[in-house]
Amino acid sequence: MSKTVLIVEDEQAIADSIAYALRTDGFTPRHVMLGEQALAALRPTPGEAAQMPVLVVLDVGLPDMSGLEVCRRLRQFSEVPVIFLTARSDEIDRIVGLEIGADDYVTKPFSPRELVARIRVILRRAGAVQVPRETGMTIAAPVAATAPARFELRALEAKVLFHGQTLDLTRYEYLLLKILLEHPGHVLSRAQLMARVWSGAPDTLERTVDAHVKSLRAKLRAIDAQADPIHTHRGLGYSLAGA
Repeated sequence: MSKTVLIVEDEQAIADSIAYALRTDGFTPRHVMLGEQALAALRPTPGEAAQMPVLVVLDVGLPDMSGLEVCRRLRQFSEVPVIFLTARSDEIDRIVGLEIGADDYVTKPFSPRELVARIRVILRRAGAVQVPRETGMTIAAPVAATAPARFELRALEAKVLFHGQTLDLTRYEYLLLKILLEHPGHVLSRAQLMARVWSGAPDTLERTVDAHVKSLRAKLRAIDAQADPIHTHRGLGYSLAGA
């Protein structure tokens, strides 16, 4: 399974320091300097799927286009995790970056070791890949054996099937549904869901949970018009029907 991390950074010294930290922790760094090069590298091609990057470290200030634009275009065909690098720390920039699909936001200057630690957290939370440890060991993504029968959670593929049909989910929709599937019948508060699903996005508001639940319900009903497995517990949170 691929352990490649794509570094999209036009400053060679910064890219080199990140690459060194990644190699030290068992990842395989790949470096490009332009947004167009990054988009080309992230489009799957036959025979190269196993070598596709598992995460992108993306500088906001690139020579050919904004990293924000790269992320917008990337999200049209891929849900690969993205960590932004930026010299700016304005709150509005962080929020915009996270809302268009980034998983985390690191302000320069930063510690390459801390960046690699954040990469590990994101990959483990996504549950879609094996993450190398410092010992060279790997951890496998958990399997939700208790998921309700109408659902099939394929954690290693970051995929959920409903009545045998694959749900077309965004990254956060997938992570939210995954948490609910792993705890059928349990009432999870918005704060709990925020901590588990949006832990790398501290500026996200709790109403984001409501918006994602609404979107999930719509996608479930597109397959089964009578489906309403996600229950709202007013003042408490959400649960997924256990049967």
